[in-house]
Amino acid sequence: MAKRDFYEILGVSKNSDVKEIKKAYRKLAIKYHPDKNPDNKQAEEKFKEAAEAYDVLSNSEKKQRYDQFGHSGMSGAAGGGFGGGMNMDDIFSQFGDIFGGGGFGGFGGGQRRRVVKGTNLRIRLNLTLKDVVEGVDKKIKVRKLVIADGVTYKTCGSCNGSGQITRMSNTILGQMQTSSPCPTCSGNGKSIDKKPSGADYNGMIQKEETVEISIPAGVEDGMQLKVSGKGNDAPGNGINGDLLVAIYVEQHPDLVRDSSNNLHYDKYISFSEAVLGTSTEIPTVNGKVKIKLDAGTQSGKTLRLKGKGVPSVERYRTGDLLVHINIWTPQKLNKEEKEFFENCKNSDNFTPNPTSKDKSFFDKVKEMFG
Repeated sequence: MAKRDFYEILGVSKNSDVKEIKKAYRKLAIKYHPDKNPDNKQAEEKFKEAAEAYDVLSNSEKKQRYDQFGHSGMSGAAGGGFGGGMNMDDIFSQFGDIFGGGGFGGFGGGQRRRVVKGTNLRIRLNLTLKDVVEGVDKKIKVRKLVIADGVTYKTCGSCNGSGQITRMSNTILGQMQTSSPCPTCSGNGKSIDKKPSGADYNGMIQKEETVEISIPAGVEDGMQLKVSGKGNDAPGNGINGDLLVAIYVEQHPDLVRDSSNNLHYDKYISFSEAVLGTSTEIPTVNGKVKIKLDAGTQSGKTLRLKGKGVPSVERYRTGDLLVHINIWTPQKLNKEEKEFFENCKNSDNFTPNPTSKDKSFFDKVKEMFG
């Protein structure tokens, strides 16, 4: 099902300022708050939907990207929002001060049980240039902490399941209330009731798991992707951590990518081929293509193969393949070859005579990146 327009969700226009956007979100957050709609899945989804819309439209950079590219501009690593992995804990931690108070909307915000999140896992994923151009699905084996079979938990007696210890202290300003994670259960709200052999003090064991990762086309070297919920389990049946995937793109033997998603290839041809013209093969990510070089091709000429580059991760354009022609000058000549070029040296046809069609180096650079 197609995602709804963020402006439609909040009921605001594209010209609305941050104050109007915040007011609209506050109204929806009150209406669909989980404390006001217990066990109501539909209300919970609307609550999450409103939070995602607010996350994007209240941030000027994300809003600009959304206005230009729509939901496609929010996907992958370049995206805003929650990338499909949003959970209630994310919302309360990020937007808990939307009402200006300590809790969230006055619906028991401060009394909500502290939800513990498992730790994140980090891996490095090697990709080829072909993977980057086409996008790829990978199956990765990771070792992670999971709750051992047979573990049971009970409500922590020290914090009565809240995960927090509240203390009152007298100060010169009067009584002050402070809250901190419960030291008995480490803020889980639960403690081990039954722990099988081999499990740690939280009831966790190491286990290998295969994770499927969808890599969108256009990712860049050094980019980090998040796979929500595929990190370590949380003790006490909390929220799983995330799997953070660091992208490493292997160097292609022939092609080089630039910041504009173009690919570059240096093609060397002989002096004879430049003079007489030739047909030659050019490597691309998906195999070789044949191109024709006209007679009299000049060294430094650049040919542009449209759409043979890398797609942007936002999917709004695909780069080109730029073929740079270089004429290989022979360094050693035999007697006959030397005599031939001695005879040609004073010929008018061998005298440089650049025309307006022969662009300068700076013109080529400007055209390439313009």
